[in-house]
Amino acid sequence: MPCPCRRRLKLAFASLTFMVLLTWLYISMGNLENGHSLMFSPCAIDQSELRYLEREGLESRVREVEKENRRLRLQLNQSQRRELLVPEGNYSSPHWVAVVDTGPLDSENTTDKQGNQSNCAQEPLVERCELIHVACVCAGHNASRDVVTLVKSILFHRRNPLHFHFITDAVAHQILSSLFASWMVPSVLVSFYDADDLKSEVAWIPNKHYSGIYGLMKLTLTKALPPDLTKVIVLDTDITFATDMAELWAIFRKFTDKQAIGLVENQSDWYLGNLWKNHKPWPALGRGFNTGVILLLLERLRAIGWEQMWRLTAERELMSMLSTSLADQDIFNAVIKQNPVLVHQLPCFWNVQLSDHTRSEQCYTEVSDLKVIHWNSPKKLRVKNKHVEFFRNLYLTFLEYDGNLLRRELFGCPSQPSPESVRLQAALEELDEDDQCYDFRRERITVHRMHLYFLQYDYSPAEDGSDVTLVAQLSMDRLQMLEAICKHWEGPISLALYMSDAEAQQFLRYAQSSELLKNRRNVGYHVVYKEGQFYPVNLLRNVALRHASTAYVFLADVDFLPMYGLYDYLRKSVLQLDMGHTKKALVVPAFETLRYRLSFPKSKAELLSMLDMGTLYPFRYHVWTKGHAPTNYAKWRTATTPYKVEWEPDFEPYVVVRRDCPEYDQRFVGFGWNKVSHVMELDAQEYDLVVLPNAFMIHMPHAPSFDISKFRSSYRSCLSVLKEEFHQDLSRKYGANALKYLPAEKNI
Repeated sequence: MPCPCRRRLKLAFASLTFMVLLTWLYISMGNLENGHSLMFSPCAIDQSELRYLEREGLESRVREVEKENRRLRLQLNQSQRRELLVPEGNYSSPHWVAVVDTGPLDSENTTDKQGNQSNCAQEPLVERCELIHVACVCAGHNASRDVVTLVKSILFHRRNPLHFHFITDAVAHQILSSLFASWMVPSVLVSFYDADDLKSEVAWIPNKHYSGIYGLMKLTLTKALPPDLTKVIVLDTDITFATDMAELWAIFRKFTDKQAIGLVENQSDWYLGNLWKNHKPWPALGRGFNTGVILLLLERLRAIGWEQMWRLTAERELMSMLSTSLADQDIFNAVIKQNPVLVHQLPCFWNVQLSDHTRSEQCYTEVSDLKVIHWNSPKKLRVKNKHVEFFRNLYLTFLEYDGNLLRRELFGCPSQPSPESVRLQAALEELDEDDQCYDFRRERITVHRMHLYFLQYDYSPAEDGSDVTLVAQLSMDRLQMLEAICKHWEGPISLALYMSDAEAQQFLRYAQSSELLKNRRNVGYHVVYKEGQFYPVNLLRNVALRHASTAYVFLADVDFLPMYGLYDYLRKSVLQLDMGHTKKALVVPAFETLRYRLSFPKSKAELLSMLDMGTLYPFRYHVWTKGHAPTNYAKWRTATTPYKVEWEPDFEPYVVVRRDCPEYDQRFVGFGWNKVSHVMELDAQEYDLVVLPNAFMIHMPHAPSFDISKFRSSYRSCLSVLKEEFHQDLSRKYGANALKYLPAEKNI
């Protein structure tokens, strides 16, 4: 049956041709009646008033005809632009009849290339503020990283509110819920659904695909998603959008009254069964369809009994196939083979498949616009495609794109701000912009985007309850310390990394190329994305502290190397000193070297020898003695048992405490008083400071931090103000216990 769009094109073209001929005939007849030709005798028209009036009337009619011609040309152009590249005829051998123009289609008045306007209203792709629903199945650390890139590409192009629906395991749920809560993108809703509740629906299906059981869960979406949700776009995590998702959402309007699933044809020969000898794929319609991008009309699928339909099909085919090779895709195709009326075939550019065995080039060389890139291969960016560099660069654009720039409002669309947004706005309005410390106060209320567990993390604490996590923070310029720390500390580590999106990818490549780092599963890397002008050192410490998985934490800095065996020694000390029932902070004495090449001491005796030789020094002994003087290094030299020390002003030791200790005060950023304030609060809470006699750590030399120069300028002038405010807050919180800090602070 001819496409209605083509009939409109033919009608418009015929009308245009007819009007042009009519105009030419009208002009010719008018000139013959007057006995001359306008073309050959233009001067004769001025010989009489009558002929002048006749000419005026004729030109007026010509202008009217030309105006009508312009209107018809514009109408013809609009028809071509609106046509959405739909297949003509049989789905198994599509023939594309037009190419979509992605120009604006939502204005009341349109203007052609000559500047002529028309009042013909154009139908928008979607309603201006229509909510678009997107569903993904995401499990594990790696898939969670992939989802972030997908979401960035969607947010970059979007003009509509979005609602993401994530089917997740516990790991992905923790990562993504924290990420979206800290991202705070306006007009974006996020819902999570527990994959464990759905496993029983598909666990009976044997699956050889690398995605495992999660690769089958798209089959359960009619049950998993809310019953009042009528339609949804379903995406794999290895998708990158190159256009506004609203264009894809608009295709739902083109579904017939029988169609319920929108898919792109498979771009490989997999379902043709000729890839190798004895290759036997699941049944499919022609080349079959790829399920990386799916339009699901949920209400229609529920009405036709989708759950029973795919179950019966899977049971029947498994009797001969025994297992799926491509997870949900095999079952979707088997159902469509039996019910071809269900499928609405999408243009190929909505799912350009880049696995090794696809013929995607045939698609992207024939169209002018790529909409969706799909890295549907276990090798992902390492696929063998002669244009892979082009696609990789497109992907990397969003991979390293600053996600903070996507926090933009959709003006004109009503949205309900989150409670956190309301709280932050109220706090911001309370700040005085004329305050000399305004920038520091604003930093305290800044919400930084966070990606927890950026790499694989799998660790269960020791059963005796004595386990200790090393907690630290770092930026890109301290990355080289990671391997050394992992050699010195075999226990769990929780690290907060302050990085940009691009730096986070550099770190990922660094970690994956290190044999030492990539084999450690007990290191939790938590990326806090850069924002603002200061280094939020105490925020970073708190992020690492909150996500330590053990009962006790060793609060350190990343430029210190712990002594060999410190992890085991601290675990024994935790039990011996009964830290589970007492409030103690175990002090690990800190030393430093000025040598970049150091033969690290293997024992306390060897360290004492290096102290005597001048190879090592007590930490900051020459420049900031007060910071560690209360440790009493002279006593430590001969001590064989733990000994208690008293708090003194500016004391900032590195300590082992229970994980439920006070957090660091986030008003202190960059360089200065960030650890001092924390130890002061430990003392206010009546923690005993106990020095361990056989523990030590050594600070390794490095280039000065950029924040030191800031401290020497604007920060120094504000630090005294911040310290005074901190003391006032401490006094209100702890009353009489905090009074002793006032004289100490006054004397600084």
